[in-house]
Amino acid sequence: MAKKILIALDDSQNAMRAVDFVGTHFMGDAEVTLISVLPDTETLCAMQSPELTPYFLDQQASFCALENKKKELIDLTLQEARRRLVNCGFATGAVIIKAQKREKGIARDIIQEAKAGGYDLVVMGKTGLSGIREFFMGSTAQKVVQGAKGISVLLVE
Repeated sequence: MAKKILIALDDSQNAMRAVDFVGTHFMGDAEVTLISVLPDTETLCAMQSPELTPYFLDQQASFCALENKKKELIDLTLQEARRRLVNCGFATGAVIIKAQKREKGIARDIIQEAKAGGYDLVVMGKTGLSGIREFFMGSTAQKVVQGAKGISVLLVE
């Protein structure tokens, strides 16, 4: 049985189903890290370059306000995920929350964390992309499955 589990989250229902799956199918003595990889928009929000299109400059404050709201939603999702796991018997101290800025790409950052942290298992919700879009672009879950060599990945529908 996995003793160290990494659950990759966004604010989707599929991600929360992954949390619920771990809560009901794994023993409460495992250590669980809830990770969310956030786009790095702070740089874009701080830009004041004259090369930016006038339209973007006019809309920059609105864009940045939306990005801040998204971060708040992710924080709430991570807290809710922790609460659900604790309610399923996981110790509060054994459920770690980690939100980080995207460095290489969401899937690559999840894989990097899984390898560096020595996780036994990565759990993710399967995305709801259309078949055609998923075929051409790939989903984050697909990319993690393909790139996580030597680490088990569980996708929850």
